[in-house]
Amino acid sequence: MAKQTIVPNGMVAPIAPYSWATRTGNLIFVSGQAALDRDGQIVGPGDIRRQTEQTLENIRITLDAAGATFDDVVRTTVYLTDTENYAGMNEVYRRYFPEHPPARATLLTGLVVPGLLVEIDAIAALDSSTDASRG
Repeated sequence: MAKQTIVPNGMVAPIAPYSWATRTGNLIFVSGQAALDRDGQIVGPGDIRRQTEQTLENIRITLDAAGATFDDVVRTTVYLTDTENYAGMNEVYRRYFPEHPPARATLLTGLVVPGLLVEIDAIAALDSSTDASRG
């Protein structure tokens, strides 16, 4: 099965050797996204709600470039730097997945860029009956 690299318009270049997303067949694998703006600057320093919102907006941009939406997301992994941020992250996350949220794991870890509080990756699955019309 062919692999397609997804390059969303306007996103800052990855800081390491990875793609923003990869699509193979009906599956889209979105790399870990964080609260970085188009210039690579942290959005919402010290603010878990603002950082979660920017992180999920970056996922939205990436999904859109791959022909998908949040409704297509079947799995996420959330990486937090502090358990104190769990409730604030969930508050924002719930707005993006109000009904039928995807399966999820949440981990406590360090992140590569100092100042980031959250990173989220995602897997989306497109319905094969609508695949041809979506990208």
